[in-house]
Amino acid sequence: MSWFHPIDKHLLFTKNDKEDPRLGECVQPLSKPDLQKIFEHDFDYAILGLPDDEGIALNGGRPGAQAAPREVRLYLYKMTPHLSSTRLPKILDLGDLADKEKPLGDRHEKARETARALAASGKRWISLGGGHDYGYCDGAGFLDVFKDNAVLINFDAHMDVRPTDKGFNSGTPFHRVLSEFKGHVDFAEVGIQNQCNSQAHITWAKNHGASVFTLDQVNAEGLLPVLENFMKGKEKKKVFLSIDIDAFTSNEAPGCSQSWTTGLFTKEFLESFLWLNREFDVRGIGIYEVSPPLDQDNRTSKLAALIAHNFIFANLNKA
Repeated sequence: MSWFHPIDKHLLFTKNDKEDPRLGECVQPLSKPDLQKIFEHDFDYAILGLPDDEGIALNGGRPGAQAAPREVRLYLYKMTPHLSSTRLPKILDLGDLADKEKPLGDRHEKARETARALAASGKRWISLGGGHDYGYCDGAGFLDVFKDNAVLINFDAHMDVRPTDKGFNSGTPFHRVLSEFKGHVDFAEVGIQNQCNSQAHITWAKNHGASVFTLDQVNAEGLLPVLENFMKGKEKKKVFLSIDIDAFTSNEAPGCSQSWTTGLFTKEFLESFLWLNREFDVRGIGIYEVSPPLDQDNRTSKLAALIAHNFIFANLNKA
């Protein structure tokens, strides 16, 4: 059985109007479910679905994120190209990487292998989770290629550096990353909330090279100044952005396992996100823990799609 499951072609939205193109018309589904076939295609961006929320359940969270890749694609592929864009993007949709009959650790390793291949290809990619345990897969795959020349930023209410002695789950991704790549990556946690984290976990992360910026600090100084200060001297490094949707206030992103009324706001986040993509070489992003069954008015899936849309056109416009 293949690891890759092709997307439903009904997601490739079109108005059948050359004066009103949609992103669904820019998508080429992976024709054969084989990782090696990726490199037979001409594309600007790859999109990978990770419809797996077992790691959330194992961490005591509410399941539902397995439905996110389809829902985020639904809204992303209905969007029009950015008004400032001079050409349409070429998007390769790899489909969904999931085989629930395999152990979670095996699924993680295949996702890491896929991220590694995409990073090595020189293409940019978007991962759509699923649980944030897949932040390890994307981060480690990215660092397999770019370690010692890499920046990894996690936007999150939680540190996600729980030890793995009780197994892998959505709380362990950056314990795994920092354990493997200590001293080989500039790593930051941004938006960390007081009520969501253990002081011991923060101390452990800092001892392993992490920079930690709490939501209090972001609110006091502004998200963009915090990032500008952290990114000084890193202009030539490759960047991966891990975005746990619970970093946002529940007013804007209610559809996730752990949502709080406190958090980041879309307007400020997008300003900083676009700055990062304009000024640095952001190779990929992962958007995790969107949970459509817990959503209201599809606003969380739409937010995830909006972030993906901004990533696509911020970098397409640079080329």
